Amino acid sequence: MAARSAPSCHLRLEWVYGYRGHQCRNNLYYTAAKEIVYFVAGVGVVYSPREHRQKFYRGHSDDIISLALHPERVLVATGQVGKEPYICVWDSYTVQTISVLKDVHTHGIACLAFDLDGQRLVSVGLDSKNAVCVWDWKRGKMLSMAPGHTDRIFDISWDLYQPNKLVSCGVKHIKFWSLCGNALTPKRGVFGKTGDLQTILCLACARDELTYSGALNGDIYVWKGINLIRTIQGAHTAGIFSMNACEEGFATGGRDGCIRLWDLTFKPITVIDLRETDQGYKGLSVRSVCWRGDHILVGTQDSEIFEIVVHERKKPFLIMQGHCEGELWALAIHPTKPLAVTGSDDRSVRIWSLVDHALIARCNMEEPIRCAAVNVDGIHLALGMKDGSFTVLRVRDMTEVVHIKDRKEAIHELKYSPDGTYLAVGCNDSSVDIYGVAQRYKKMGECVGSLSFITHLDWSSDSRYLQTNDGNGKRLFYRMPGGKEVSNKEETKGVHWASWTCVSGLEVNGIWPKYSEINDINSVDGNYIGQVLVTADDYGIVKLFRYPCLRKGAKFRKYIGHSAHVTNVRWSHDHQWVISIGGADHAVFQWRFIPERKLKDALHIAPQESLADSNSDESDSDLSDVPELDSEIEQETQLTYRRQVYKEDLPQLKEQYKEKQKSGTSKRRERAPGNSIRLHFVHGYRGYDCRSNLFYTQIGEIVYHVAAVGVIYNRQQNTQRFYLGHDDDILCLAIHPSKDYVATGQVGRDPSVHIWDTETIKPLSILKGYHQYGVCAVDFSADGKRLASVGIDESHTVVLWDWKKGEKLSIARGSKDKIFVVKMNPYVPDKLITAGIKHMKFWRRAGGGLVGRKGYIGTLGKNETMMCAVYGWTEEMAFTGTSTGDVCIWRDIFLVKTVKAHDGPVFSMHALEKGFVTGGKDGVVALWDDCFERCLKTYAIKRAALAPGSKGLLLEDNPSIRAISLGHGHILVGTKNGEILEVDKSGPITLLVQGHMEGEVWGLATHPYLPICATVSDDKTLRIWDLSPSHCMLAVRKLKKGGRCCCFSPDGKALAVGLCDGSFLMANADTLEDLVSFHHRKDIISDIRFSPGSGKYLAVASHDSFVDIYNVMSSKRVGICKGATSYITHIDWDIRGKLLQVNTGAKEQLFFEAPRGKRQTIPRMEVEKIGWASWTSVLGLCCEGIWPVIGEVTDVTASCLTHDKMVLATGDDLGFVKLFRYPAKGKCGKFKRYVAHSTQVTNVRWTCDDSMLVTLGGADMSLMVWTNEMEGSREKRPCDSEESDTGSEEDGGYDSDVTRENEISYTIRALSTNIRPMFGIKPHLQQKEPSMDERPPVSRAPPQPEKLQTNNVGKKKRPIEDLMLELVFGYRGRDCRNNVHYLNDGDDIIYHTASIGILHNVATGTQSFYQEHNDDILCLTVNQHPKFINVVATGQVGDSADMSPTAPSVHIWDAVNKQTLAILRCYHSKGVCSVSFSATGKLLLSVGLDPEHTVTIWRWQEGAKIASKAGHNQRIFVAEFRPDSDSQFVSVGVKHVKFWTLAGRALLSKKGLLSSLEDARMQTMLAVAFGANNLTFTGTISGDVCVWKDHILCRVVARAHNGPVFAMYTTLRDGLIVTGGKERPSKEGGAVKLWDQELRRCRAFRLETGQVTDCVRSVCRGRGKILVGTRNAEIIEVGEKNAACNILVNGHVDGPIWGLATHPSRDFFLSAAEDGTVRLWDIADKKMLNKVNLGHAARTVCYSPEGDMVAIGMKNGEFIILLVSSLKIWGKKRDRRCAIHDIRFSPDCRFLAVGSSENSVDFYDLSLGPTLNRTSYCKDIPSFVIQMDFSADSRYLQVSTGCYKRHVYEVPSGRHLTDQAAIDRITWATWTSILGSEVMGIWSRHAEKADVTCACVSHSGISLVTGDDFGMVKLFDFPCPEKFAKHKRFLGHSPHVTNIRFTSGDRHVISAGGDDCRLVTFSAQEQILFAS
Repeated sequence: MAARSAPSCHLRLEWVYGYRGHQCRNNLYYTAAKEIVYFVAGVGVVYSPREHRQKFYRGHSDDIISLALHPERVLVATGQVGKEPYICVWDSYTVQTISVLKDVHTHGIACLAFDLDGQRLVSVGLDSKNAVCVWDWKRGKMLSMAPGHTDRIFDISWDLYQPNKLVSCGVKHIKFWSLCGNALTPKRGVFGKTGDLQTILCLACARDELTYSGALNGDIYVWKGINLIRTIQGAHTAGIFSMNACEEGFATGGRDGCIRLWDLTFKPITVIDLRETDQGYKGLSVRSVCWRGDHILVGTQDSEIFEIVVHERKKPFLIMQGHCEGELWALAIHPTKPLAVTGSDDRSVRIWSLVDHALIARCNMEEPIRCAAVNVDGIHLALGMKDGSFTVLRVRDMTEVVHIKDRKEAIHELKYSPDGTYLAVGCNDSSVDIYGVAQRYKKMGECVGSLSFITHLDWSSDSRYLQTNDGNGKRLFYRMPGGKEVSNKEETKGVHWASWTCVSGLEVNGIWPKYSEINDINSVDGNYIGQVLVTADDYGIVKLFRYPCLRKGAKFRKYIGHSAHVTNVRWSHDHQWVISIGGADHAVFQWRFIPERKLKDALHIAPQESLADSNSDESDSDLSDVPELDSEIEQETQLTYRRQVYKEDLPQLKEQYKEKQKSGTSKRRERAPGNSIRLHFVHGYRGYDCRSNLFYTQIGEIVYHVAAVGVIYNRQQNTQRFYLGHDDDILCLAIHPSKDYVATGQVGRDPSVHIWDTETIKPLSILKGYHQYGVCAVDFSADGKRLASVGIDESHTVVLWDWKKGEKLSIARGSKDKIFVVKMNPYVPDKLITAGIKHMKFWRRAGGGLVGRKGYIGTLGKNETMMCAVYGWTEEMAFTGTSTGDVCIWRDIFLVKTVKAHDGPVFSMHALEKGFVTGGKDGVVALWDDCFERCLKTYAIKRAALAPGSKGLLLEDNPSIRAISLGHGHILVGTKNGEILEVDKSGPITLLVQGHMEGEVWGLATHPYLPICATVSDDKTLRIWDLSPSHCMLAVRKLKKGGRCCCFSPDGKALAVGLCDGSFLMANADTLEDLVSFHHRKDIISDIRFSPGSGKYLAVASHDSFVDIYNVMSSKRVGICKGATSYITHIDWDIRGKLLQVNTGAKEQLFFEAPRGKRQTIPRMEVEKIGWASWTSVLGLCCEGIWPVIGEVTDVTASCLTHDKMVLATGDDLGFVKLFRYPAKGKCGKFKRYVAHSTQVTNVRWTCDDSMLVTLGGADMSLMVWTNEMEGSREKRPCDSEESDTGSEEDGGYDSDVTRENEISYTIRALSTNIRPMFGIKPHLQQKEPSMDERPPVSRAPPQPEKLQTNNVGKKKRPIEDLMLELVFGYRGRDCRNNVHYLNDGDDIIYHTASIGILHNVATGTQSFYQEHNDDILCLTVNQHPKFINVVATGQVGDSADMSPTAPSVHIWDAVNKQTLAILRCYHSKGVCSVSFSATGKLLLSVGLDPEHTVTIWRWQEGAKIASKAGHNQRIFVAEFRPDSDSQFVSVGVKHVKFWTLAGRALLSKKGLLSSLEDARMQTMLAVAFGANNLTFTGTISGDVCVWKDHILCRVVARAHNGPVFAMYTTLRDGLIVTGGKERPSKEGGAVKLWDQELRRCRAFRLETGQVTDCVRSVCRGRGKILVGTRNAEIIEVGEKNAACNILVNGHVDGPIWGLATHPSRDFFLSAAEDGTVRLWDIADKKMLNKVNLGHAARTVCYSPEGDMVAIGMKNGEFIILLVSSLKIWGKKRDRRCAIHDIRFSPDCRFLAVGSSENSVDFYDLSLGPTLNRTSYCKDIPSFVIQMDFSADSRYLQVSTGCYKRHVYEVPSGRHLTDQAAIDRITWATWTSILGSEVMGIWSRHAEKADVTCACVSHSGISLVTGDDFGMVKLFDFPCPEKFAKHKRFLGHSPHVTNIRFTSGDRHVISAGGDDCRLVTFSAQEQILFAS
């Protein structure tokens, strides 16, 4: 019996020997109180050297591996390993938890660091990406996270001199991070030539961007910015593990055992070599160092801690030692002294003094030690070794007595006999040897009964027997000393054992769990005197059991601290202490034993505060002999609320089914019906499994819940209002202290808590994401700002929220068993209690976690189940009601008193100003004084006390009370039977609302001519309800059995009821008295129907698959309908009363003739023509459409047709009530659907005049009454239904631009591939042929000629140092929208192209650039709020959403100074396609290109994501905030418009409803604008504009444009709206229109662009001007008054731009592109001078040497020569069919070379005039031509080709020149080739998929620029023959730079883009050389 309760004694951790030096570093510091903080195993230790005292922090559940000290040096952060590791921030003074940070890292937390002011903490995980995470640790909130590196990170530190900068280092890398918004962006440190790329182990930051780091080879690397500037070589001779910065300088410690001190500029001060000191030894390695003033702390690899005083550095003081690496298994206790002996795999044996807490002796052996024993007299110490030998030492001086090796395997256990004569030695080869001590350890015997290794041994007290345990868990006995096995059980029965250390045996059965076969208990030791047993197991837990404990699964107390296996545990000789040792943590823990008698004084050691995770509630002292649970509670704990299908799963299920069904063609489906229904009244209250869920609101209405509905009941008017935001059962309800808000929690896969306003019934906030399956308890804090909730997942998670923001503040695991109630402390907002099954916990918030302490019961009571709880009149006092009827009174966490209050459980209590009120299962309400000393008054709930005004009848006396609340002079009572009663203080009771009791409700019938209905339920009652305004239960009758169906006779006088046992009865409809009853069937009667007219026959359907027909008058059975293969579900009569329609569970539709029951077959088509008296069937053609897409998952359970045969109402398993048009033909008809029931709707019926629909919920036991609102009759109120789920199949229209935009797939730069179809081996991979010019250096040959003819002879040559972005021609209008805006009152415009944001000054044309994006920008918006002037947000392309630098992101920046204000890395994979600021400017909305098209809202200044949700399964084009709102926005896209509301952290959306307009259909929506009074305008693909009021379409502005409306802009100033579309310019129409606020009148503007159609992609309105961005990459300003157009920005329409040519002498250049134009640009004037339309795509362009002619090569193989002066064609020719890739004039103007993709170069002699006859061509070119260059003397041509080969040809013969020496002597006129040894260095290592595409050498001949497929422009020196030459890189283009040129005089570089069809101009900055 005793073993069923835990022992009442206790262990307290007193000392830990050891320090974790292995695999950890930087984990040892001085605190402000001059104590030393470090960790070992799973314990944080604070050691005071002055007092030689340790304090312990034990909030971790596994090994601690990292530690950081707060800058104020009181708080400590520690991180642990484990599957779900967490970080604790704790106070080193009180060792209490301050904050817990969790749920982010996996595997473990490798490093931690606080920032300068200690507000933020950075952590690094041990996961594969080594995630780096920044926390606001006080709030427990993660601010930012990013993948750290692909390999381990060893150290991380905040830069203490620059805000928001961090540095991390590790395996072969160092990274410099900057934190902006929520984005952590790394830059890798550049090792360069200064030092070797190697592993960096530790770092420290200093002033002026300097970082010092310790490297693996012992050097110190010094960084400035991200560059390595110098190294301090040989600072240590091996790796530097630790670096510590303090006021005086830096201390470093290394593997070489040295400590070095450096000053602040890192000049050496001194060296301390620990190996040379007294305590030193060979191989000492320093892992941690801390320098404070004149003290230095050093931690070593071998678990020692030294303290060095600087001026006595030769004498380090050893303040802590422990075992080193290797497992620790051996433990022995001295028999007479307080000494413990340990031996380890580190080969040392150590003796510890338990009194002085110190190591007193140590001896090193030859072999690892596995076990130890001390002889009885304390003289000999025996050690068993891993190699099978054992050694005996003298304890006194550790000298050897004997060394014996008889075995080959490890000795795992040895023990001396109690009389000291024998030593038993147990080996891993399954034998035990016995040696004689006095005989110099001669072998005396051998025990060989075991089949497995020996684990434990014990001697009997008389030394005559030995018992052993082995690895198989077998227990064997042997006679001593011979070793014969004892098989006779009787012989060993009475043996008394000298010690008990075995894990198997009757006496220790209880240490094993009940049903497990595992052997994870490593060690046991029995304390006979104290009758306790201590055990050690593999999970790091030390447990105390009673001894003996005979029955499995005994109760225990448990203690954590060790990390993994506890290998051994022993009592000290006097039983004062328990010593336990850890295998992997090699720590020795010393616990003090506190016996029962001392416990009274030791209340301070009551439950140690620990994180909820660590003391899993297995059984810390639960008493299992508590009384049986009350039946009601028992029932309730068994409810799981699990669903097969949750409503959240529907969208995915639908998608899956749609995929399957794509094949079938669908008929055009009927529209949804015009009628709608509105919830009018609900009969029912959920009391059977919920408590305390009934309250008065501020104005005296009553709020409660039933099914999925929150109900507000007005008792004066007897009306109800409903909150319908939930979609499944509500399980709990709490009211805000101000009594006007309510919180309700529901069932769900990811269940939510809604906080809503009882006046407006609107949700204020929705909290979700942290519970599973459901939320069973909620409570508001006293100030109303916070909310606590409890989930019904396995661990009953407790979450604390800031509900208005929707933020989770803290989270913790509650309990394994059900929690019934959570209550927040009204005085301290950070404290709360939870109570439940055998559970009472007091919590306080610690950052992101909650720290829980169990209620301490002491001797006062048993650990009972708590049903309700309230706080008392101070913050310490709490009161709980138990399941046995007591009230427990708590102070702090101690139970001080119990009071008997009720018979049976106390279910509800409520605190008043001066007392309490309680309610229990006994049906009594009791009022108490303020300390539960006396009961002031009781009220019994009895029928006799019912007042006349009651709305119903009390079913039984003293119903179980589940909820009590006071207010307005009354007591409000909710009962288990579903009644709500109001008790007047003077006694009378009024019944307000009631419903059915527990049990499913199926039977429902409406009266043939009165507004009443009958229901029958499994609760064994038949009830009649009044549906007219009195809404009450008129009559009730108890039945012997539950019932499933009922029906009124046609005259309304009789009521037939079918019961669950196969009988049925007919009752008088008024009195409910029996008329007649029959019992012919065994199974449930499922449907019962009177025949129409006189009601002559009664059809009774049963689950036995028969329908019986009875004659009502004669009361005889006249027919049986047979033939159904399954149970019958529905029956209906035809009008004549001659035919029955029957539905069965096998989905058969059968017909029978009455009265005989003969089966008929009726063709499907004919069924409709028959007039049915009623239609409740769910099968057949005319209701095929009621089955949903996901019919396999859900069943339609009931239907009912209105009497006018227009509308069919259905109910289904998911709790939906739906209305269909009848007949509902065709699959998946359209419907309106309503959610109010939680799960199955079991029955639906229309009333006699179709004015109401009555529905029954099976499991929610509620009867709901809905009013039917006819088409046309209702005012236009937004209906609360949702339209049908499956979107309309009709397509949303077509337009090529829209289609392109929708289908475009954006790839990130890093994944770009070649733009040209190249093949062959890349240049840097080709084998080089030995070249001819590697001649002896001293040669008499003439000097090599210049590679390139240069034009600035005589000037000093200066290389170009840098390129500055100066001008960009072009704008991204092709596939982006709404991306041109005015800034600064219209002086500037802002737009984007490629990855650059451009601020363009309208007057001067100058541009400035934002260049922080690392990939293409897709969207741009401007913050309109005056507080955020010039703030711009841009969103870019990215790949996966892993928070790495290539992830998609939004940048928020200042347009004027180009400062980045925040970077938001998003979870939108692929890219961000729309951004919008809210009205206050503080929130930002972003939309992704991911498959779900996620919509996310950010608080951008903090970088915090507030809410995120999947937007739509097809592309969303735009989402914009309403200009006056921070919570409402609209998104539009492909067949999609949604109206969103932000509530807390939840996004609620409503689809736009088209239903009110006759033939409106959902089109693709492209743009959105807003008007007053909640009007929204959306532009469509057809050119219409839809006008929405709230979310309902109210009119359509037809043909606002002739083509799609791509852009709309709402002017905040005056509300006017600008629209832009795609139109052909005409007299009256224009592509831009300005409208009034309501979109009724407009004025059109024509854009004078000369295009055939104008396509506007962006509009913006400023002062009197409209800014327009077009698809053709123009930005135009239109004056509102004069409609004058001014083109501000020009660009090519379609790319790529292949051709580029610069004028030989002026700052002009030409570009030629696929759009068929050649354009002339002026750099100085910053504009386009001219353009020529060629009618065909152009590929290349070239100026003649004089600049008077231009040659243009076309894609179709033609080429044209124009005269520059007149733009007239001088000549043209087409000799090839394929594209001309390059065209060149020879320097002497005589020849024209034309290179094409037909692998050819043609020569034309220009001196022969414009006939252009081909004179010759080059042969055997291996691939298509890329670039060509003439030599300076016009005699040679070099050609680079598509197979990475360069050839040289003679001109004009076309002969291939192969002599390398001759080639090397040529001087070229120009160099644009990407091939050749001179430019080998331009090919990068990363060019697997992508190529260098173009190059150009400057006119000076010493600089080279290139463009590549990644969009980079790079600057090299020319020539660059070395591979991977040094260069500078410039971003600006999207992927693929197609061409690049220097202008004359090398002043500018022009580059042309492929993907972005932009022209970018860089100005070249030369290096100035001074002659000395």
